[in-house]
Amino acid sequence: MSDALSLRREEERFRNDSVNDCRLQLIKSLWKYAVERRDSFVPPRRSKSTLSKFSPDQAGKVVSKVATCLIKRGKVDITLEVSSQPVSTDPGLPPTATSGGLTPTTEELIKQCPRFRILVVGKTGAGKSSLIDRVFGTNTTGVADDRPGKAKIEDGLISPQNDRFILHDSQGFEPGEGCNYDTVISFIEARKKEPHIKDQLHAVWFCFPVPIIQYGERLLETGAETFLEQSHEALRNIPTVVVFTKYDRLIRHVQVATDRVPEADVEAEAKQYLQTHCVEPIRRCLKDKAILHVAVSSKPDRQRGLDELTKLTYESVTESFTSKSNMVSPVPFAAAGAQRVEPGVKIQSSINVGKQSESMHKVMVLYTHSLREYWRALASSTNFRGFTMLDCLGVIHTDIISVWNFYDPSEYLSSEEFRNLMVNMVAKVDAPTNSPASTNLTRSGTFSGPFPLMTAAIVILPFVAGLALVRWVNESYQRLQNVHQKFMAYIVDLTHVLDILFALKGGEGGKKLSRRAIKLAFNAYYTSSWMEEVHESIRQFRHTIMDHDEIMEKIEELVLASDREAHVTSAIKGISPVDTEQDEEWYG
Repeated sequence: MSDALSLRREEERFRNDSVNDCRLQLIKSLWKYAVERRDSFVPPRRSKSTLSKFSPDQAGKVVSKVATCLIKRGKVDITLEVSSQPVSTDPGLPPTATSGGLTPTTEELIKQCPRFRILVVGKTGAGKSSLIDRVFGTNTTGVADDRPGKAKIEDGLISPQNDRFILHDSQGFEPGEGCNYDTVISFIEARKKEPHIKDQLHAVWFCFPVPIIQYGERLLETGAETFLEQSHEALRNIPTVVVFTKYDRLIRHVQVATDRVPEADVEAEAKQYLQTHCVEPIRRCLKDKAILHVAVSSKPDRQRGLDELTKLTYESVTESFTSKSNMVSPVPFAAAGAQRVEPGVKIQSSINVGKQSESMHKVMVLYTHSLREYWRALASSTNFRGFTMLDCLGVIHTDIISVWNFYDPSEYLSSEEFRNLMVNMVAKVDAPTNSPASTNLTRSGTFSGPFPLMTAAIVILPFVAGLALVRWVNESYQRLQNVHQKFMAYIVDLTHVLDILFALKGGEGGKKLSRRAIKLAFNAYYTSSWMEEVHESIRQFRHTIMDHDEIMEKIEELVLASDREAHVTSAIKGISPVDTEQDEEWYG
């Protein structure tokens, strides 16, 4: 029984230590078990580092459990697992911060609607494939398959480069495809009856190539006219946009026809042509009902109209799927995340999520009510106690990058290294400088040729690895002064960095995000006057202590500033022409 006596001594050592009450109860239970068994007892293996890492506040929540209890050769071998996660017998109790009590708002939105579901209708050669690739940032979508039929429209296509949208492709209604009319109508009606929003149809694009009348081309075949005339009921309440594709072809035709008059006149002539030969015929088919329409060109060197199509679709989806009681619907969120054309849509969606974020609301309510007695009641609640700045910034980070939806299979944007970079940047708001870092942040090797091989450049970050210089990040956010400044700076800084990254990589459909590209975007913002202006504005910001909505309004003002695009353009121009596809270590 020497081992049992050893346990008794352990009991005495912890008896008067109230902080370790949970451990004391555990030891008592094990000692009792050993005495009852009267076997040779092997004491549990304890890791001093594991048991000593808990703060007094956490120690009361420590739960230790017997994970394995095996009788081997007459001995009881007990393996002890120690966890800092509190366990409640009440399933209604929310988890604490240490177990992820701050849940990203986007997690629930994606759960409800993981993909934006869109039907694209158009005849062979209408430019559907290139349109989808440009808008959703993919390499190939499988749209080019020309086989008509029911099976194809029902089979949702998901791109490996962007799994946040699901495409249903339908052929047009040209001669020989008469049966496609019934197929499309049946599909639309069936999707409207789906009980779950994720399975419903979220938008429809009708694609018609702009016809050149002088070449004998027609906008609508008989089958398309019939469909438009009779599809009004089926399409009711489904966001629908008529997309006139290959607009660049019309521009070239007008240029030749008008003997290369100034570009402004060419644009005016093309718009008038589009109105007469495209928009009006569609309206007549729809019996003068208002239609959403846009003319686009998807060729890489002649892209136009894609941003307008994206915004038009997002606005229509938002109107159809959002109510006053549910300002952040999962469908508009899915639409904003799926597209890779218009950063403004992503920023607006991110703001909407932030305004409705339960996590952000909890943090700001606690902060803005800190001068009231109400504060003490909330601060003692298991819903809020123990949140560190790192906990709070973590969910904000997840929400924001989720909206941007880069093709990031290696999850570099979610990595600890990138999060640490952002925290270090935010720390600058506490230590204003006269000018941003002037360090040369790009290093190249020595080359024998006349020009440097830019693919071998190494991007140098302005911070060393880790968070050694940011002591406040592991403190409870309730105890920090000016905590709102850190939240504001993190949200705005991260949004601006991603905005620059989007401009740098957004047009490269289907290409993986690299750490080099992220570092370039980070440095471009960090060394810019833009960051200094943002931080200074945050430092000067004064708000009513009782109104956390003022903070959100200021954040919205900063991320949607009228000079945002000019700042992004300036940042991109300052980036050296390196190969952004080549990956590299964060530090090296």
